[in-house]
Amino acid sequence: MHETKLWNVAVEIDEHDGKTRAIARLRTESAELTAVGLARLSPNDRDVPEIGDELATARALSELSHQLLDTAANDIEQVTHQPTHLHI
Repeated sequence: MHETKLWNVAVEIDEHDGKTRAIARLRTESAELTAVGLARLSPNDRDVPEIGDELATARALSELSHQLLDTAANDIEQVTHQPTHLHI
């Protein structure tokens, strides 16, 4: 059986006082995962807002990927009743 699924990740970004926060959300059939990534402007750096957006989003997506991996490991353990150690 061939089935195509589409999972969307929504990323919200806000900036305040040289700090950027990205919130990444993934909803699947069985789970809703949320992760936060932060970035701050160094006093020695030029203010380029897009860089803060990129860093905060990358960190949120990285955390989201770890959460998804943990979810998969827990699901495998429930099926196999064996400890599972997955790696990215």
